[in-house]
Amino acid sequence: MRNRYLVAYDIPDQKRLRNVHRKLLGYGEPIQYSVFICDLSQTELITVKSQLLLLINENQDSIVIIDLGPVKGRGATSIDYMGKTFEIPERKPSII
Repeated sequence: MRNRYLVAYDIPDQKRLRNVHRKLLGYGEPIQYSVFICDLSQTELITVKSQLLLLINENQDSIVIIDLGPVKGRGATSIDYMGKTFEIPERKPSII
């Protein structure tokens, strides 16, 4: 089962900021500056957390990951937009 996560980060160093942004592009969609929506399985969540920890300075950077619930159901409708909306594309797992 996949859950929808809101991932936001505050990283003052530009190199680390770009690296985190690039990493998250592989897992989700940017909806605002430093804010992503990611639909992840439990395994993918563990993987992305471990990869992000390798990229950040834990004394200077912060990342928050908020579980919005299942992709189908409440998690899919738990985001309200005001002004310009953003369509979250459905991401499906791929087998390589």
